[in-house]
Amino acid sequence: METSKQKTLKGSFSLCGKGLHTGLSLTVTFNPAAENTGYKIQRIDLEGEPIIDAVAEKVIDTQRGTVLASGDIRISTVEHGLAALFAMGIDNCLIQVNGPEFPILDGSAAMYVDKINNVGIVEQNAPKDYYIIRKKIEVKDEQTGSCITILPDSQFSITAMCSFESKFINSQFATLDDMSHFPQEIAPARTFVFVRDIEPLLQANLIKGGDLDNAIVIYERQTTQDRLDKLADMLHVPHMNANDLGYIQHKPLVWDNECTRHKLLDIIGDMALIGKPIKGRIVATRPGHTINNKFARLMRKEIRKHEIQAPIYDPNEEPIMDNNRIRELLPHRYPMQLVDKITAIGPTSIVGIKNVTANEPFFQGHFPQEPVMPGVLQVEAMAQCGGLLVLNQVEEPEKWSTYFLNIDNVKFRQKVVPGDTLLFKVELLHPVRHGISSMKGYMFVGDRVVSEATFTAQIVKNK
Repeated sequence: METSKQKTLKGSFSLCGKGLHTGLSLTVTFNPAAENTGYKIQRIDLEGEPIIDAVAEKVIDTQRGTVLASGDIRISTVEHGLAALFAMGIDNCLIQVNGPEFPILDGSAAMYVDKINNVGIVEQNAPKDYYIIRKKIEVKDEQTGSCITILPDSQFSITAMCSFESKFINSQFATLDDMSHFPQEIAPARTFVFVRDIEPLLQANLIKGGDLDNAIVIYERQTTQDRLDKLADMLHVPHMNANDLGYIQHKPLVWDNECTRHKLLDIIGDMALIGKPIKGRIVATRPGHTINNKFARLMRKEIRKHEIQAPIYDPNEEPIMDNNRIRELLPHRYPMQLVDKITAIGPTSIVGIKNVTANEPFFQGHFPQEPVMPGVLQVEAMAQCGGLLVLNQVEEPEKWSTYFLNIDNVKFRQKVVPGDTLLFKVELLHPVRHGISSMKGYMFVGDRVVSEATFTAQIVKNK
C-alpha cells in the first residue's frame, strides 16, 4: 500500500503584473509552507499583514472570478494561481500579495506553472490526505442549467461541457484525464469575455486592467461603429471595424476549444478551495465560479461528515496476508485471533479485515439476548493489526511478539453485532524506536467509524 506524501515548493517565486479588475500594479509571491498548512493568502500591503485561509467558505463573490474575504479583507482573481498549485500536486503554500487581487498576467495559469517548475517541488513527511469519492455527489442550478457531478475514480479528472449563446463557441467540451497533462493541455488556456458583456463589467467597476494581452475577446453580435469605438477607448485598445465579427486578441487561439479549457482551469482553481486533494471524476455542465463554489462548499460538508474515511475493500482481491500467514506471525489462537486477513500494507499503515459471525464465543455472555462485540476485543483486534504492521518490518518476524504498553483516547461510536464486516486501518504515529511503536487505529463497519484508539506497543524477541 503506497502512501503519497504532502508537497510544497522548494523555494519562493514572484510574479508581477496588473490586476484584471483594479488595474493596479501587483506582485504575488508563492512561498513554501509547513505540512498541513494548506493554502493561505496574505495581504502584505495592509496593517498587520492579515492572512485568509483559501477555503470555499471564504468566497464572497463569484461575478467575474473568485473573491475571498475575511472581515473587510478581500482578495480576488485567485483561481489561476490556485489551479496551478492544485494541479501540480502542491498541498501547502503561503501566498503573499501586495494588493486586493492577484495579477492577471496573460489570463492563464501558464506563468505560474513555469515558475513552479523552475523553483521545484519538495516532498514532505506527512501523508497526503486524499478524499476518495465513494458515491455520486451533484449540485444543480435549475435556472442556469449548470450542473457539477463527481463520480468515483482512481484519480482526479475533469470533463467540462459548455454551451454559449454564440455562433463562435456554441457547444464545446474539454477533458483532463491526468493532472500531469495540466501544464501542456490546460494551463495555457486564457480567460475570455464577450464584447456584449464588457460595458456592464466596466459599469460595475470591473476589468479596469483588461486588454487584448490578457483575455480573448469575442465579438459576435454586431453593434454600431460609434459604440464599438467608445468601448475600445474605455479599454485603451485600437479601434476595429464593427463589421468584422470574430475573435479579437493579439495571440491566436491555442485550441479551438480554448474557452472551455479555461473553464476547466477555473474549475480546478475553485476545487483547490475544498482543502484536500480528491480522487474522483468531475463532470461539469455549463460551469462557472458560482456553481463551482456551491460544489466546493458541499464537498467540504461531505468531508467533515466523513473526516476519517474507511479503506476501500474489494472482497474479490487476493489478500496480502491470509489467515495462515497471520497465524505464522501472531501467537494468538482461538478464540483470540481477531484478524482474518490483511488487504493492504505499507511502511506506515495497514488494512485488515474481520468477519463477525454469530458463532463468536464472546456472544454467549455478551449479551445472549442482544449480542454485542466487547469494546476491549475491538481494541485488541486493532492492536493485532498494528502488530502485523510492525512485525512486517523486522527480519524473521515469526521470532518476535508485540505487547501493549499503553492505550489512550479510546472511543466507541457504534455497536458491533453479528454479520458486521470490520475494516481496520492502523497507522504508525512515529517510527519504531528501541522496539517501541505508537499507533493510531480505526475500526469501520461500512463507511462509518465504530471505534478508535491510540496505543503503544513493545516488540519483544521470543525466548
